Amino acid sequence: MENIMIRNIEEKDIPSVVDIQIDGWKSAYKGIIDDNILKSMNRNERIAKRKNDYKENGFIVAELNNQVVGFCRYIDSNKFTQDIPNIDCELLALYVKPKLKYNGIGTRLFQFVINDFKSKNKNKMILWCLKDNEPSKKFYTKMGGKISNERTIEIGEKEYLEVGFEYSI
Repeated sequence: MENIMIRNIEEKDIPSVVDIQIDGWKSAYKGIIDDNILKSMNRNERIAKRKNDYKENGFIVAELNNQVVGFCRYIDSNKFTQDIPNIDCELLALYVKPKLKYNGIGTRLFQFVINDFKSKNKNKMILWCLKDNEPSKKFYTKMGGKISNERTIEIGEKEYLEVGFEYSI
């Protein structure tokens, strides 16, 4: 898809970003995360949360034909994974509209983040992925990541395993 434009998020993009995230969870995590959690995702609460935090970290969107079709959040510090001291940046979220996956949108978002980190002289990036999310794990491996860590996270009241992919930048 040639006409993909990557740009910083604007407040008007927040509803689209939230819809992509909710659809992404319902698609990618079906059979992995408890159905009740997926069904109870509240769009209005998530929009309100994003309005509070969308300027905090690196937050970019992929746009195609004036429509937001994916997004990515990242941070150029080790704020969230302090237990791994050699990490100096983190990719926090990467989502593409489920119907548009496998068209290069995720790759473009990922490459934008890597280039931004390179320009800031970052060396080691981590991203976390649910261990049972095989399609995403395949993508992150294809992008050059190596699984280096595992941790437990809580979603709802259940625990899930995540794997950490490390990248040399």
